[in-house]
Amino acid sequence: MDKELLAMLVCPLCQGKLKYDRDRGELKCHFDGLAFPIRDGIPVMLEEEARVMDVDEKLGKTPGAPEHE
Repeated sequence: MDKELLAMLVCPLCQGKLKYDRDRGELKCHFDGLAFPIRDGIPVMLEEEARVMDVDEKLGKTPGAPEHE
């Protein structure tokens, strides 16, 4: 994914910053809890194509990470 393109893209809902998840091939908006797919190197920035992230993923928690008490 081109870094200049990534810097220009924002969430289509809230206009917030997106985080690139290379492993999943997605651009994530943690505010709205949506992950937009990247297909054939092209970001699909449509709400109806986005995946809803689960709560832990939205909060940026890593599975298996220890909880703070």
